[in-house]
Amino acid sequence: MNFSYLTRFEPVLLSLFRFITGLLLFQFGVAKLFKFPPLPMFAKVELMSLYGAAGTLELVLGALLILGLFTRLAAFILSGEMAFAYFMGHMLKGETPVFLPLLNNGTLAILFSPPCLYLSAAGGGPISVDAALGNERASTGGAFARR
Repeated sequence: MNFSYLTRFEPVLLSLFRFITGLLLFQFGVAKLFKFPPLPMFAKVELMSLYGAAGTLELVLGALLILGLFTRLAAFILSGEMAFAYFMGHMLKGETPVFLPLLNNGTLAILFSPPCLYLSAAGGGPISVDAALGNERASTGGAFARR
């Protein structure tokens, strides 16, 4: 089957993908730092802790992803943070390493890392502040990028 007619939607779907990824990470930052919504797993998170640092990164860089500002840098840092969160916060949490994400509750951490790495390579898409400022290449910036 040939779905080549869908390629015209790629740039806009990239922007949508960036926005949703940023929004999901932003909500984790809000939950960790501002305790909203009140979740038992983030109830004791302090600002000057690893969870606090992760929450700050997710809040600030998630907001940048939502806007599409400094998308490549923000996404690259978030990809590394998610990989670090998986290995340090989930896989190596106990006395012995637990490799399976279903058993160590690391599914979300491991799931966010590749999309952020992809966004660091692909950019923010045509509906982003980066594209409006002309900071995206023509191939990823879409209609709003400088040619």
